[in-house]
This record gives sequence, structure tokens and C-alpha cells, in this order.
Amino acid sequence: MTASEIRELDPQTVERIAAGEVVERPASVVKELVENSIDADASRVTVAVENGGIDGISVRDDGYGMERDELERAVEKHTTSKIRDIDDLESGVATLGFRGEALHAIGAVSRLTITTRPRTGGEATELTVEGGEVTAVRPAGHPPGTTVEIEDLFYNVPARRKYLKQPSTEFDHVNTVATSYGLANPDVAVALEHEGRETFATTGSGDLQEAVMAVYGREVAEAMRSVSGDGLPEGPLDSVGGLVSHPETNRASREYLSTFVNGRYVTASVVREAIVDAYDTQLAPDRYPFAVLFLSVDPATVDVNVHPRKLEVRFADEDAVKDQVEAAVEQALLEEGLIRSKAPRGRSAPEQTEIQPDTGESETEQRDDEPGTDRRKRVSETSDDAAESPNTETSTANRKTDSVGDFSSSQTATDDTVEPETQRERKFQDSGTQSRIAETAESDRFESLPSMRILGQYEETYVVAETDDGLVLIDQHAADERINYERLKNAFSGETTTQTLAEPVDIELTAREVELFDSHTNALARLGFRARLVGDRTVKVQTVPTMVAESAGPELIRDVLSEFVGGRESAADTVEAAVDDLLADLACYPSITGNTSLTQGSVVDLLSRLDSCDNPYACPHGRPVIVEFDTEEIEDRFERDYPGHE
Repeated sequence: MTASEIRELDPQTVERIAAGEVVERPASVVKELVENSIDADASRVTVAVENGGIDGISVRDDGYGMERDELERAVEKHTTSKIRDIDDLESGVATLGFRGEALHAIGAVSRLTITTRPRTGGEATELTVEGGEVTAVRPAGHPPGTTVEIEDLFYNVPARRKYLKQPSTEFDHVNTVATSYGLANPDVAVALEHEGRETFATTGSGDLQEAVMAVYGREVAEAMRSVSGDGLPEGPLDSVGGLVSHPETNRASREYLSTFVNGRYVTASVVREAIVDAYDTQLAPDRYPFAVLFLSVDPATVDVNVHPRKLEVRFADEDAVKDQVEAAVEQALLEEGLIRSKAPRGRSAPEQTEIQPDTGESETEQRDDEPGTDRRKRVSETSDDAAESPNTETSTANRKTDSVGDFSSSQTATDDTVEPETQRERKFQDSGTQSRIAETAESDRFESLPSMRILGQYEETYVVAETDDGLVLIDQHAADERINYERLKNAFSGETTTQTLAEPVDIELTAREVELFDSHTNALARLGFRARLVGDRTVKVQTVPTMVAESAGPELIRDVLSEFVGGRESAADTVEAAVDDLLADLACYPSITGNTSLTQGSVVDLLSRLDSCDNPYACPHGRPVIVEFDTEEIEDRFERDYPGHE
């Protein structure tokens, strides 16, 4: 590039580039406008979108409104009513939006109409902007407050419009923003309409749990528990409050972790991580609770300008923030008796996971068919007992594999009276046994996997084995997950068969899930889920895919719906991709978990089945199954190459 090729961009191009940093998709517009409405002291905000927001967006409020000269000023570049100078910016912005800055950016990439009337009285004014240019300003009829209408978003930036996703995906993002601000402001009546149909509407009564019911439904609202944040550890947060759900009320997506910093909806990863960590083992690794959590902090200690759309924030002391949030949520769950040091990771009914008084009876003494006894709970707690008593032989792994039906081979457990010829089926040698390793194990040969001699388990989670080239660690859960995934995939490769439920099951959905259901009913049918919407928030499920009937119930339909918002180009691609994601998640249900004691025979069987997989080296979610340490690396770590060693 020569000096003559370097040129200054024209103002119009600069404005469109800058607008693109703020206005990424329809949801970006909704976020900016709803924030403006709330900053304008609105008691009612209604968002309406067409075609997922691609064709039209309208945000109406009953806030302060603007005089004509204020309105003309508001759509100009670098104007705002929120800050005056650099000192205000450095000390932290306490309001949500930057009204003029957002309106100018939106107007640069759309056809924008603003109609407003001051709450204090006076005439209403209508102003229109096209591609950044004001085209008209005139008197109009309008009640006190402001209505902002956007048509043809990105009409003058075709490259950006081209990369918008399917309308259902774009609306899902709009829905997330609208519901988040409805939850953040329970004293404001927030409503969302799509294609003329109301998706949800909060009452504005000020009751947070009531707002949760409007957005997520009665089932979720009744499962929410209050977070008071009393007795927080030292840190930058002044307070932590809100609601979190019972561990058994969860989803496969993080979408329902709503976090707010000084009233601003943000996706602060450190806060989300702290919420999930507070549940400890009470949640499975791929499940997430519902949360509506409010953090109050000195604005000067948090940077809201990390992201152009102010969606991410950065705290001056993130470790301390995490500790404070985790402590607040954990305390709320402890007070409700919902967490403990040893807890199941499954999806049993809420009444089966509450902490009950100790009766002195061991869980393992109960019969498998005893009413009210949860099988997954017994397996988990038996594993914990085995970890505490290393000399006790258990059949945890065998009962675990028994519970997975066709997905895993079950092994027959043996006790201390086992005959010598069946010694191979026993759990690995106790630590006190003095026999040599070479006398207790032999090399097993495989086709895809390297030949290996099994040495034992590490932390009852990883299989340790010796190969010709060194040592390997095998993640037993990831290995079993890969096996189950490939079996499920093979089963699904043919014609989808369904199993009719003895009685149709009613499943309550959130506002988001209802919209997804409405958009993907046919895709669900292709997967084997036949269901219909009854009422505003309930679907009646009549059939499920046969291949999942043993490992998951009709409630799985909620997780499947979330898979349909990947933004792929065609419905067929979306369904196929959703199928693959679904199978990967389903493979996790019956798989051997970590902290599970295995017999040597069951390990050999696991590795044999893994060896027959098309890809034995990664689980369906992409995690490694096997980690290898070759001899050279091991010798280097022990510095066996020092001079004179030979």
C-alpha cells in the first residue's frame, strides 16, 4: 500500500460503521430503546416487532417525553442527556441508556420515526430520519410519552442485513432483552408483542415473583427462592438480591440466568459462574438454574463500556465479586435446605431431593423398587460412601450401568468371596495389597485404541493405563458418552419411530419456549415429538422419539426447543443440527459419571466398546476422552537426562 492509497473515509461511511458497533441486530435496537424508556421514568413500556424485528420495531412508553427542540437535538451525533463531561464518565454512569447516541446510530441504518409529547404538557412532535438524515419534523397527535418506530433495519447496509439470522432466532434475542428488562423493573409494566400477538406482559405491581410468573410461568415462579445477600463477605458489591430457582427447576441453557448491575441487564460471566457454583453438585454439569439477580455497586468500580453495546461489564475486583455472589446464593439455598455437601446430580422430583432428618437407615439398604426412592440419588450417595470407605467393595458402577437400558452393557458385581478365576471382575486392588502390578493386569489389545495395560482408577474418575509409549488417562464419563452418542446416532439414522405416551403429558413453557414451539412445531414432529399448544403457556405432549423414551421424559421438549435458535440458513439444516445437539445431550444421561468406582472387568468392557466407535478420542461435546503422556515427556519431567545418568 502506498501513501496515495490511504484516504479519509467520508462522513456517511464513518457513521454507518459506528452505528454497526451499537446496532448489531434487532435486539440491539430494542435494548437501547427500552433503556431510554426506563430512564424516562416510564411506568409502561410496550415492545412490538414484525418478522423477528427485521421488518419493524416499535417501542411505546408513557415517560417524560420531549419538546420539539429536545427531539431535534436527540437524533444528532454525540448528544446525550446522561453525562455532561469526562468527569461524569470517569465517576460512572448511573443511568441505563445514552438516548441521543443510540437514536443517531439507529437512524443511520434504518427508517426511523419518533413521536413524542412532554408529560408536562404542550404539543406532540413527529420526526423522521432516513439513513442518518432528518427528512421531516412536524406537529402530531400523541399522548404524553414517546413512541419510536423503526422500519427496514439495515436497508442501506445490505451486507449487515444479509447476515441477520432467521426471524425466529432474531425474535429469540428480542425476547431475551424484553423479558430481562421486565424482570429488572417489576414496577414497570413491560409487554412484548410479535406479529400482533402478545408474548408476555408484566403488571408493573412491583412484585418480582409476579413478574417472574408473567415471563416464565407459574411453575417456575413457585420454584423461586429469595436471595437477601445478608452478611456478604468483603468486596466491592454493596448488595446482592433477587430470586434463584430450586435446583430441580432448571434448563439446558444459560438463557435464564438474568443478571443486573445497577439496574442494567448484563451478561457478566463472572456473576453467572458464581451463581452456578453456588449450587455445587446439586446441578448436573450441563444444567442451569433460573436466576434474577441484582447487584448494586459503586459505578466508579465497574466499567460498562467494555462492549460497544454495553452488554458486558468489567469489575475492578472480579474475584471478590464472584465470592460475594456465590456466598449470597449459597446462603439462600442453604436456608431453604436445598443444598448439602453430598447431593445427587440428577433430575429427580423436587420432593425427592429435599434434606430429610437422618433416620439411621442407609440408602443402600432400601429396595430398588421401594416407592418414593430415587434410583439416581442412591447411586450418587453410594459412590460418596465408597469414596469414604476405600476397603468396601461396591457395585455402584454395575447398578449405574443397569439403569441405562440399551445404552451401556451391565456388569455383574462380586464381593470379597469371589473365586480366583473371577478376580478380573473385582474392583481394582486395594491400596494395601502388596502384589506386583504385572501380576494383576495384562495388556488388552484394540483396533483403534493403543494396546494398554490397565493399572487402576485415579479419583474414581479417570482410568489409568500403560501403553508401549507411556501412560494414558481416560475420562470414564467422556468415554461412555461417546459410546452412547454413536449408538443413539445410529438408531436415529433410519426412520424416526415414536412412542405414544399412555397419557398425554402437560408441560408448562416459558414465554420464550412458547414462541419457539410455535415456530418449530413441524420440526419437533420430525424428531418424534408430537405436541400441541393448549392455553397460553402449556403444551400437551402425546409422543416422544422411541430411542429416548427410556432415558428422558416429555420434559425434554423444552431443551429441544432451545436447539432451534442456532441461526442456520434453512429449516432442514436447523433440524439436523438440532438432532445432533440433542443426541449429544441425551448421551450424557445414562453415561457413567465421575466419582464412580469401577471393576477392572467393567473398565475393559468400556474400552472395548469405545474402541468400536468411529471417533473414540473425543466426547460428542468435543472434550478429549484420552490424554497421553509419552515416555520421553515423563523422563523429561523426572530429569532423567542429566549428565552421567547413563
